[in-house]
Amino acid sequence: MLRRSLIIVLVLSALGMAVPCRGQDTRQQETNRLAALLHWRPGDAIAEIGAGKGDLALLAAQHVGSSGRVYTTELDPAALTHLKDLAAKEKNITAIRASEADTGLPAGCCDSIYMRLVYHHLIKPVDIDASLFRSLKPGGLLAVIDENPYPGSQIPDGVPKNRGGHGVPQEILVDELTSVGFKVETTLNDWPGRDTYHQIYCVVFRKMKPD
Repeated sequence: MLRRSLIIVLVLSALGMAVPCRGQDTRQQETNRLAALLHWRPGDAIAEIGAGKGDLALLAAQHVGSSGRVYTTELDPAALTHLKDLAAKEKNITAIRASEADTGLPAGCCDSIYMRLVYHHLIKPVDIDASLFRSLKPGGLLAVIDENPYPGSQIPDGVPKNRGGHGVPQEILVDELTSVGFKVETTLNDWPGRDTYHQIYCVVFRKMKPD
């Protein structure tokens, strides 16, 4: 199987064709799963918290189309600059500067929000959770992809000590987000990238509509 894969790579390279990247394949899988879970449609307004280089956001932008909007937020100045450059090229992407206590998103702006392996880095999760709740429309969905702490890992500086390592236990994540008004919609424990050490999961929450 390895020999066959190597031959395919060599043939594609010789023909001047792009060689598929495993990381790109995983990102595409994740984006497709998010699109299904969060019911993305053309014209939707969605957001990625802690978007980094914007790989997922760029794929998400294809789902919502030119009539939609993808808000990307970042705390890191270098990453934010990269996102602003991306937004200058992709007209349905907007880059927003976040803070430790606020996403920076406008109130009621989004049909759905997602974050990937970001939650366990939050220094002020209670404040961010409240900001996420404000930013969603009534009935909006929030997908949090994260991982349970793995043995021997260290808690990031400034993060609440109840994490127990690098990651966030799923039950703590659920407790924190339901305490601000979210309701658990779906829980998935087979997210792409999961292995022996990285127990990656995805929990989808809904902002309940007022009675």
